[in-house]
Amino acid sequence: MKNFNELMKQAQVLQQRFQEAQDKVALVEAEGQSGGGMVKVTLNGKGLARSVKIDPSLADPKDVGMLEDLVLAAINDARTKVDARVSDEMAKVTGGLPLPPGMKF
Repeated sequence: MKNFNELMKQAQVLQQRFQEAQDKVALVEAEGQSGGGMVKVTLNGKGLARSVKIDPSLADPKDVGMLEDLVLAAINDARTKVDARVSDEMAKVTGGLPLPPGMKF
């Protein structure tokens, strides 16, 4: 029974570490860019957009499609960066061990 109690303690420590990592992940922000930096988007660690900055020279009513494409590209760039940072934080918690399938944070 001693091994079981030790296992439970380790599980509690791991659970606490995961919670701490999730708290850190919520604070992560990454900026994505497109159009040579003319469109910038910032996302938080949960993938929610925090801000969008568009160079005024892009606001041509005749070319809204290009602007939409640039915003989309900037969002995707920021999301890729957020995912990389989140993976780094989780690797610190798990000691580099991969998480079981379905355990995403």
